[in-house]
Amino acid sequence: MQITAGMVKELRERTGSGMMECKKALQEVDGDMETAIENMRKSGLAKADKKSGRTAAEGLVAIALSDDKKEAAIVEVNCETDFVSGGDEFKAFTNGIAQRVLKDSPADVAALVALPLEDGGKTIEEVRQEMVARIGENIQVRRFERKSSEGSFGSYLHGIRMGVLVELNKDDADLIKDIAMHIAASNPTCVDESGVPEEMLAKEKEILVAQAKESGKPDEIIEKMIGGRIRKYLAEITLVGQPFVKDPDQTVEKLLKSKGAEVKSFNRFEVGEGIEKKVENFAEEVMAQLNG
Repeated sequence: MQITAGMVKELRERTGSGMMECKKALQEVDGDMETAIENMRKSGLAKADKKSGRTAAEGLVAIALSDDKKEAAIVEVNCETDFVSGGDEFKAFTNGIAQRVLKDSPADVAALVALPLEDGGKTIEEVRQEMVARIGENIQVRRFERKSSEGSFGSYLHGIRMGVLVELNKDDADLIKDIAMHIAASNPTCVDESGVPEEMLAKEKEILVAQAKESGKPDEIIEKMIGGRIRKYLAEITLVGQPFVKDPDQTVEKLLKSKGAEVKSFNRFEVGEGIEKKVENFAEEVMAQLNG
């Protein structure tokens, strides 16, 4: 059977695949459109599985807020290159996932990807696999947080790679945005001392003790030295202890008190943090091939 340009065009529109791939798929099944689509879907899933092991350290952070700002969601979706993360399709996919998290409060990523991206449509996982097959990159829904508050949520997106979600005990959009921007810039570990993990504090104290003992000073002096350094350390890593980025003469704690406000929680997502990204050395790779 002759494979016409119109048939290839139709298959391209229905699958989103390349022209030559569509033509080949039609030739293999003697022009049977439905069988070609089925085979391409199967092939696409196989491609998606094959690409799932590749490092996806680029991507987007998206945030969704309810109209009353009492509910919020923040998500990170990864891909392999900033070219893909900057595309409209990937942005729509990520923002759609954030809206789905906000609406359905899934328990975990596995439950999330089983939900429809749009009401009545394909699941997030189905859409993800189709995008992997079509775009040619590993795409992963990495993490999310879904939160509720008696106060108010606000957010700040720094480009597409970093997002901060802040929960305040009152509705003050300007203050929330300022605090969110501060968190983006200063990367505190937690709101205050009560949120510092015990093991993190113990490790820091152990380091400070070892450093202080090298001074040869008496134990009682060392204890005072350590106390002062621990207080300085806590000020550096806690939100309320840090100098406010827009006015370093006052701490965030003083700013909040002047506004009668309290930060209840925050989430700071930065694309790719914690993912070991493989650095390619193409010169070495070419030389290895020539020598091998």
